[in-house]
Amino acid sequence: QVQLVESGGGLVQAGGSLRLSCEASGRTFSSLAMGWYRQRPGKQREFVADITRSGARTDYADSVKGRFTISRDNAKNTVNLQMNSLKPEDTAVYYCTGGSDYGQYNYWGQGTQVTVSS
Repeated sequence: QVQLVESGGGLVQAGGSLRLSCEASGRTFSSLAMGWYRQRPGKQREFVADITRSGARTDYADSVKGRFTISRDNAKNTVNLQMNSLKPEDTAVYYCTGGSDYGQYNYWGQGTQVTVSS
C-alpha cells in the first residue's frame, strides 16, 4: 500500500513563497506518476500540477502556471511543489497524489493547509 505524507504547509503573506514536499513509501517511487491537488474553502478538490514518472513532463492548472513548480527526486522518494507569488486565493488544503498512470491517481495524502493572508 502506498503511503503519501505531505509537509511544508503554513501561513504566509501574499506575494510570499512556500515549498510543499511529499514523501512516498510502499512502492518503487519511480513507478508512480505524482501530482498535487487542492481544495479551497467551499470548493471541490481541483488539479494543481502533476509530473510523469521520469519527471520529463509536467502540467499545471492555468491558475498557477508561472508561479508554481512541481519537481521530483526519485532517489529520495519525494515530490515537491514550489509555490511563489502566492495569492489569498491559493489558500487551500493541498493534497499529494500518485498513481501508475499519468493523470489517473488513486493514492492520496492526508493534506497540508496553506493559508495566504492579504
